[in-house]
Amino acid sequence: MKKRSNSRGTPTSSGDVGSSFAGDADGDHPAFGKSGAASAPATPTKRRDGSDGSGSSAGARRKRKEEIAQTFVIVNERPVDDISLDFFYKPHTITLLAVSVLAVMYFAFVRNEANVDENLWAGLLCIVFFFLIISVIAFPNGPFTRPHPAVWRILFGCSVLYLLTLQFLMFQNYPTIRSIFYWIDPKLKNFHIDMEKEYGVNCSDISWDRVKGHLDVFAWGHFLGWAFKAILIRHMGILWAISVMWEITEITFAHLLPNFIECWWDALILDVIVCNGLGIWMGLKICQILEMREYKWASIKDISTTTGKIKRAMLQFTPESWSAIRWLDPKSTAMRFAAVIQLVIFWQVTELNTFFLKHIFEMPPDHFIVIGRLIFIGLFVAPSVRQYYVYVTDTRCKRVGTQCWVYGAIMVSEAILCIKNGKELFERTQAINIVLWLTIQVIISVAFVYVAVYWQQRQLKKVSSTPTKSKERSPAKSSSPSKGKLTPQKEKKIK
Repeated sequence: MKKRSNSRGTPTSSGDVGSSFAGDADGDHPAFGKSGAASAPATPTKRRDGSDGSGSSAGARRKRKEEIAQTFVIVNERPVDDISLDFFYKPHTITLLAVSVLAVMYFAFVRNEANVDENLWAGLLCIVFFFLIISVIAFPNGPFTRPHPAVWRILFGCSVLYLLTLQFLMFQNYPTIRSIFYWIDPKLKNFHIDMEKEYGVNCSDISWDRVKGHLDVFAWGHFLGWAFKAILIRHMGILWAISVMWEITEITFAHLLPNFIECWWDALILDVIVCNGLGIWMGLKICQILEMREYKWASIKDISTTTGKIKRAMLQFTPESWSAIRWLDPKSTAMRFAAVIQLVIFWQVTELNTFFLKHIFEMPPDHFIVIGRLIFIGLFVAPSVRQYYVYVTDTRCKRVGTQCWVYGAIMVSEAILCIKNGKELFERTQAINIVLWLTIQVIISVAFVYVAVYWQQRQLKKVSSTPTKSKERSPAKSSSPSKGKLTPQKEKKIK
């Protein structure tokens, strides 16, 4: 990888855009203008003659085409600026090829091949191993490069493997898919979803012991999950829209998924206010702290002390820079309005896939497949949301990023897999329920987004009216006898 400029420092440098899974900043890159994450990029409006407002010359059109191309490259293949240790960013492709081939040869000839299941596992792991190596070599960085671009390339490779697995399972029948899961974990044969178990009973019993029983490990997972969502989305209106609509989603599909049946105090107080509310507050507070932090990175080679070098190495796992996200502003277009609503609905579908998959294929909530999928989806959503944000807010970005595209394909594939293998389950619902659910989702999304835009318009009016008041007061101050005019003694001193 080529060494970039040696400029280090402020969050608005042209360096790493949010170089961790949580952090991002557009920076003063030529393709973004001035800190595009903090505000919507200012793009020249097109005229009827096809010019960009700066003239109809071929040079202006060519410059805009270059900006459009560069915008997509930045969000899809983020380069690494300020490389201090060249060794970790050089390709080393020949060395990687030699080491990987020698490792595979060693295990292929040394291992015991008596067990057929172990042979199949070894073959699958070898396929995954080489596919991830190819991912490091060939796949794009995405919008993040901290702690290292190879991490995000491997994650992207895992997402492609997961998408291909979903496509394979889509063409298998239900018994075959269940047998595959039994082969992965034979203990699943003894687990079955208890459809007769009653949830949300005795809701009038609001004792401390019962409330305490609901604050288990899953409640903590709920809280941390919403804090993570807040760090990703960073917009209180959108987050609360997702939170409220998820409770409506649970009510809508409670007749299909028994664990969606909850008491009113569990859904309203423990879920929405305690877990969701505190998680959103903590996530946004972390974002606020990171926005106020001063980012001045020093090369590890320039640090003399051992403690300083270790600290700098640990800081490699933190964001390179951070800026506020602005999904909506008072001048948002109808298309951006619709795109934000689409984000909210897609988030609901992703959450629904989690519950339907473990219910249809009968897995306990704490199974390693369920937990592993949640962690993986959470990590992969981070660059996807970033690419979707740039696609929505920057008119110069004409196509969605590759990672966001793969995430969309995963979401749709999981939904198709659930519908195909849960026909008996979905036959118990009515089309009117789905129509009402979608209608309510759209109405609440529009309401929350509209309120967010209206609130920002009011804040903008307050800010714009403040200088006007100060200007109105200034003449009165300047006309005061004691201020504004120089006395003869002061004039002599000045001369």
